[in-house]
Amino acid sequence: MEVMRHVSTFLRPPPLPQAADGPAPSYALVVLNQRLPRFAPDLWSHAAKLRIFADGGANRVYDGMPKFFPEQDPLEVRRRYKPDVIRGDLDSIRPEVKEFYSNLGVKVDDVSYDQDTTDLHKCIAFICDFIPEVDKSNLCILVAGALGGRFDHEAGNLNVLFKFSNIRIVLLSDDCLIQLLPKTHCHEIHIQSSAEGPHCGLIPVGAPSVSTTTTGLRQRRDEFWWLDEHFKHGPRGENYCPF
Repeated sequence: MEVMRHVSTFLRPPPLPQAADGPAPSYALVVLNQRLPRFAPDLWSHAAKLRIFADGGANRVYDGMPKFFPEQDPLEVRRRYKPDVIRGDLDSIRPEVKEFYSNLGVKVDDVSYDQDTTDLHKCIAFICDFIPEVDKSNLCILVAGALGGRFDHEAGNLNVLFKFSNIRIVLLSDDCLIQLLPKTHCHEIHIQSSAEGPHCGLIPVGAPSVSTTTTGLRQRRDEFWWLDEHFKHGPRGENYCPF
């Protein structure tokens, strides 16, 4: 079975040396309408492909990014951290924020006609259409502000991982990093111990996992039967990275 390698170097400031076993991932960034994580400026630096604010995510960057640079002029910080696109149903972005970015030449894409998908879904679909097919194999989409707030929003964000299971998507907050591990691959996860851990949770969703094994964790798990599709029966799925 092919090995899929997961490296969260985007949590550290660039530049970083290229991995010896393959090209570095190509990152795009989506900012949702939740508090910016403490490493938001580093995510921005890595996401050279495309940067999108999902509706009210524009408010979060407009208000929050200058707080990471208190010694700098807030207006200059806002100009520096402008997106390529603002997309969504635009019911959350404040008028003055929309006007500010529009005056900078940012494309504002009103897709309020589509009420069947979330703003994150709309942004991921835009990225998939924007990025050439030949570049998608190395693409990783970072989603800031994906966790916290209303649970139905969080559940919708998790659902997007399954809707676009052929694309690497990482949901991020100050406390968590979530990504889908497709059952079609073996997975090799490299931890940035200065920025994440030591807890690690593996959660089968949708059906029981009957043949999953792990190595390299403090407590090895050899048959992940412990959580079925109803999220009940069996021991906890918490584990630790051996730092």
